[in-house]
Amino acid sequence: HVQLVESGGGSVQAGGSLRLSCAASGSTAYTNSMAWFRQAPGKQREGVAGMRTDDGSTYYADSVKDRFTISQGNAKNTVYLQMNNLQPEDTAMYVCAATLVKLRVRSLLSGGPYDYWGQGTQVTVS
Repeated sequence: HVQLVESGGGSVQAGGSLRLSCAASGSTAYTNSMAWFRQAPGKQREGVAGMRTDDGSTYYADSVKDRFTISQGNAKNTVYLQMNNLQPEDTAMYVCAATLVKLRVRSLLSGGPYDYWGQGTQVTVS
């Protein structure tokens, strides 16, 4: 069992920044693929940023490229999502997901393969 806990959400004005954190713990605290997804009312769930934590490969949705950065902490069971130049359309519940499966980079933003999901942290822009 793996528990994922997100933090760092909040309310900011357009153009502002937030840094989200996702920490994995439990019997298997280290995973090989992790990603951030977001869900907003009236919209489909969207994968925004994913990472192969074993080799550092990353993949981003077009909507967040050049604004969001996913990174791995010194503790390999922790990932961050640095969000810059936030816009109202970024408003959503951001949820962290993980799996031991070494996903292909272009599959990192597909929710189906993920086994573990956090509770989410709310991000509200303007």
